[in-house]
Amino acid sequence: MATSPPYPTYPPAPTGSPAPGGVLRHPHWWQRTWVRYAAPISLLALSGLVILALVRQQTGTEGFLVGLGLAVFPVPLLIAAFRWLDRVEPGPWRNLAFCFAWGACAAALVAIIANSFATHWIAVATADPKGADTLGMTVIAPVVEESAKATAVLLVFLFRRRHFTGIVDGVVTAGVTATGFAFTENILYLGTAFGTDQSDGGHGGIASVTAATFFVRVVMSPFAHPLFTVFTGIGFGISALTAEHRRVRRTLAPLGGLLLAMGMHSLWNGSTSFGDGYGFFAVYGAFMVPMFGLLTWLVISTRQRELRTVRAELPAYVVAGWLTMPEPFVMGSMKARRLARDHARDRLGKAAARTVAEYEAYATSLAFLRHRGRSGRAGADFVVRERELLQELWHRREVARPALAHAGHTLAGAVLWGVPPMYGHGHGDAPGHGPFPVYGHHPSYGAPSHGAPAYGAPVYGAPGYRPPAYDPGPGAGGHAPHPAVPSQYAVPSQYGAPAYGRAPQAYAS
Repeated sequence: MATSPPYPTYPPAPTGSPAPGGVLRHPHWWQRTWVRYAAPISLLALSGLVILALVRQQTGTEGFLVGLGLAVFPVPLLIAAFRWLDRVEPGPWRNLAFCFAWGACAAALVAIIANSFATHWIAVATADPKGADTLGMTVIAPVVEESAKATAVLLVFLFRRRHFTGIVDGVVTAGVTATGFAFTENILYLGTAFGTDQSDGGHGGIASVTAATFFVRVVMSPFAHPLFTVFTGIGFGISALTAEHRRVRRTLAPLGGLLLAMGMHSLWNGSTSFGDGYGFFAVYGAFMVPMFGLLTWLVISTRQRELRTVRAELPAYVVAGWLTMPEPFVMGSMKARRLARDHARDRLGKAAARTVAEYEAYATSLAFLRHRGRSGRAGADFVVRERELLQELWHRREVARPALAHAGHTLAGAVLWGVPPMYGHGHGDAPGHGPFPVYGHHPSYGAPSHGAPAYGAPVYGAPGYRPPAYDPGPGAGGHAPHPAVPSQYAVPSQYGAPAYGRAPQAYAS
C-alpha cells in the first residue's frame, strides 16, 4: 500500500529577487528583516524619549508621576475590550504593541508640536489669543490628532495586510492606537491639573482640579479618543472588504472614515463652549453615548457574522479531508473554542492550549481567505496563502484535534440551537465515524438535514464541485499529491474545492 508523506512536499521557494539573466540576487539592505523591524522601533523609541521630556517639562516630575499613575487606569480595560473583539481571528500582539506605541509616542508628539505651533502662529497673526485657542481646539487639534492616529492604521493596512481583513480588524487597530494616544494625553492633563492644585495651595480631595479632570477624562469618557478613531478604522475595514477593481470605493472609504473621526472630535472639543457650561453634558448625552452604543452593536454584530462565515466556509475542507467533522462547528462558537483550549490545558498544559489557540486562529484565517475567494476578492497569492495555512493546521493537528473533538461532542446540542446531533457509527475521525455529529448539506448548521449526505460527500462546494486532480504516477509506489493548478480557481465560482487539493490522508491507495 502506497501512502503519501505527512504533508505535500514542494521545492523550497527561491530567496532574493531575479536579476537580468535569471540569476537570483540578495535583497537590498532596506529589505532585510532586521532593518524593517529596527527602523520603526528606533523611531518609536526616539519619539517616546522626546514626548517624555516634553510632558515632564510641562507638568514637573511630581505632576508627571501623578498623571502617569492615574492615566494608566483605563488602559487595561480598553485593551482587554479590543482584544475581546478580536478573538474570532486574533491578530499578533506585535501589531497591537506597535499601534499602542505609535499612539502614545509618535502621534502624541506630532500633536503636541503641531497644535502648539499652529495655535501660536494664529494668535500672532490675528492678535487674538483667545480666538486662536478656540480655533486650535475645535479645528486644528481634531485634524492633526486624527491624521496622526490614522497613520498607524494605514501602516498596518499596507504592511500587515494579512492581519487586516475586515471591519473588526480596523476597529481594533484604530482603537488600540487611540488608547495609546489618550494615555499620553491624560498624563499631560492630569499632571497639569495636579500642578494647578499645588500652586493654589495644595487643595486636594474631591473638589480638586485633579479629581475633576480624572472624573471627566478617565471615568466619564475613557472611550472618547477610541470612539473618534474607530471611524477611521471602519473606513479601512470597508476598504479591505472591497474588491480590488473598485478603486474609488477602496480610496473613499478610509477618507470618509477619517472625516467622520475629525467631525466627532471637533464636536467633542467644542462642547465646552456650548450652552454656558452645559454643552459638554448635552453633547455627551445626545451624541457620544448613543454613538458608542451604535458602534458597539455594529462591531459585535460584525463579529457574529464572522463566526457564521467560519461555519459556512470550513466544511469544504472537511470534504477534502483537511479538517475533521466537528471543527467547523467548534470554530464557529467562541464557547466551544474556549472549551477546547481549557481541555487541552487541563490535559497537556499551557503549551497545548497555545497550540489549540493557534490552530483555531489559522482555521479562521483559512475560512476568511476562502470567503474572499468566493466573493471575488482573492489576491494573486490565494493558493500560496491557502497552502501555508493548511500546513500550519497540519503541523498542530495531533494536539488540537482531540481538544476540538471534545468541545464539539460536549457542546453540540447546546450550541446548535438546541438541535440534537445525528451521529455516525464506528470509530476514528473520518467523516461519518466516531462520536462526531453528522450534519446535512446545509452549511449553516441550523438543523440536521435528514436523508442528506454526510460530510463524506462533496456537497459543500459551489455548484460544479469536483475534487482536485490527482496523478498517482507510474508504478505501484505512486507519488505525493499534486496541488490543483492555481489557474483553475481564478474565477470566484470555482472556489468550491480547496485550491490546495485534498489532505494527505485522503491519498492513501
